[in-house]
Amino acid sequence: MEANKISLKTIAVSIAAVLLIEAGFRFAVIGKTGFPLAALGIVRSLESIVLVAFVWWLETGTGAIGLSRSKILTGFIKGLIWSACFGIAAGILFIILLAIGVNALDFVHSSRPSSWQHMVVFLLVGGAIGPIAEEIFFRGVIYGFFRRWGAVIAIICSTVIFVFTHPIGGSIPVTQLAGGIVFAIAYEKEQNLMIPITIHCLGNLAIFSLTIFI
Repeated sequence: MEANKISLKTIAVSIAAVLLIEAGFRFAVIGKTGFPLAALGIVRSLESIVLVAFVWWLETGTGAIGLSRSKILTGFIKGLIWSACFGIAAGILFIILLAIGVNALDFVHSSRPSSWQHMVVFLLVGGAIGPIAEEIFFRGVIYGFFRRWGAVIAIICSTVIFVFTHPIGGSIPVTQLAGGIVFAIAYEKEQNLMIPITIHCLGNLAIFSLTIFI
C-alpha cells in the first residue's frame, strides 16, 4: 500500500493553510476584480503547492497521499479506465431518469461563461486546477486522516466534508455526493491519488461541457 494514514499535525496544518489562503483570497479578490475565476485558479494552484509541500515535509514524502512520482503515469492510465466505467454508469442512469421523466441536467446546471476567454478559464480552473487541489485536500489529506478508523468511516467523512464545502443552494447535491463517494472508493482501492484526480478532472469537464453546449 502506497498511501499512509495522515497524522493529526499534517491535517491541522493543512486545514489552517487552506483557510488562511481562502480568507486572503476573499479579502483581496472578491468584488475587486472583473475576472475572479482566474484569481481562483491561482489560489487553487497555490493551495495544491502548499499542501503537497506540507505532506512532503511532515509525512516524509508525497507517497503518504498516494502521489509518488513513479506512479503518476500508471495512475493516470487507470484513472482513464475508472472514468470510462463511471461515464458508462452515469450515461445509463441518465437514460433511466429520462425514461421516467426526470431531466438529469437539472442537477448539474451552472451559469454559462459570457465569452470564449471566460470559457477557457472556466474549463481550465473547473476541469483541472480545481479538481487537483480538491483531491489533494479531500482525498489525500482528509481521507488519509480518517482512514485510521476504517475505509467506511473515511469514505463517509471525506464525502460529507466535500459536499458541505461546495455551494449547492437549495438543490440536492447529487453530483457532489456521487463524485465524493466514487473518488474515495477509487482512492481506497488503488492507493494512488492520480486516479481520483483523473476521474474528477474528466467528470468536471464533461459536466461543464454539458452546461456550456446544451
